Amino acid sequence: MGPLHGIRIIEMGGVGPGPFACMLLADLGAEVIRVDRPGGANQGGLLQDYDVLARSRRSIVLDMKVPGAIDVLRDLVRGADAFVEGFRPGVAERLGLGPEALLAVNPALVYGRITGWGQDGPLAPTAGHDLTYIAISGNLHGYGRAGGKPTPATNAVGDFGGGGMLLVAGLLSALFAARASGTGQVVDVAMADGAALLSSMFWGMLAQGTWRDERGVNLLDTGAPFYDTYETADGRFVAIAPIEPQFYAQLRKLTRIADDPDFDEQFDEGRWPVMREKLAAIFARRTRDEWEAIFAGSDACLAPVLSMNEAPRHPHNLARGAFVDVAGIVQPAPAPRFSATPLPPPRPPRPLGADGESVLLDLGYTTDAIANLASEGVFGANRSERTRP
Repeated sequence: MGPLHGIRIIEMGGVGPGPFACMLLADLGAEVIRVDRPGGANQGGLLQDYDVLARSRRSIVLDMKVPGAIDVLRDLVRGADAFVEGFRPGVAERLGLGPEALLAVNPALVYGRITGWGQDGPLAPTAGHDLTYIAISGNLHGYGRAGGKPTPATNAVGDFGGGGMLLVAGLLSALFAARASGTGQVVDVAMADGAALLSSMFWGMLAQGTWRDERGVNLLDTGAPFYDTYETADGRFVAIAPIEPQFYAQLRKLTRIADDPDFDEQFDEGRWPVMREKLAAIFARRTRDEWEAIFAGSDACLAPVLSMNEAPRHPHNLARGAFVDVAGIVQPAPAPRFSATPLPPPRPPRPLGADGESVLLDLGYTTDAIANLASEGVFGANRSERTRP
């Protein structure tokens, strides 16, 4: 049933890091009830059936602009362990579901809130996206090649790594504390904070003088020729990362450069341009799959650069079950692995509002009360929601 079996979380439907965090919690076995608004809020224009981040939870549609909806939400919160919202600062309070209001209903509630800039600070009221959050964290400055401009890294660093993952860590920590003390609290997650936190090691290296505050000139940012990608004969790529001397020696052996003096001083930055030029010429002689076969079983730290379509079919990913097919949608499998409380298989996203009646019945509402709420427009299914053919 998963290690979080028995934990109930109420999620205010949104996009990006909040749904990602709640997907992880549901993957881990928590019961997550997603409160969607009429019209929905799908990820990047995704139809509901394709919204992987919405997997494994129930959905109820509540119109918070209709009198009575806040009462239903408070009933949901009364029996919950945690609540998650991703509104701009002040919006939850204006709706009547801010921390003060909900903790009054359930003093042991863990109230998780996630924004780009945080609940305070000069940027807090303004809009932003992953790219702007990682821009002020110092991360974006370092992404890209030397002499080039900063390169966006999709939204893994801000939204999901610095946002959703940090929200999960915060919620679980606060749930642990609430179990011990009986007292809930607010968990304030800012993606800009989280993005900065992810780069902690490099701040130590910068202070030590082993990291330059420049783009594409350092050991781990494409500056080193032995930590980079190279095009192969078929126009695809391999990634190499043999940093340690014993791994670097294997790279030299398998690429037949063991006797080339240009590669003797691995960390001599003055030699890096020549080393890079020679490695580029070497890897261009064979296809990507040929290089993977040559390096198979070695510690030379070479891997093929796989596309999204290729990754689920790689032998290692197949052996690990790293990807699953959920209702015809191939997607990453839940992780990590647990020996005593294995994770339940993920369930496909539910149509928005499909579970409203069952959720209310679980709360003790009668069928007549539910019918009255539906007639008043408090809740209901989003009948206009499109799904895939």
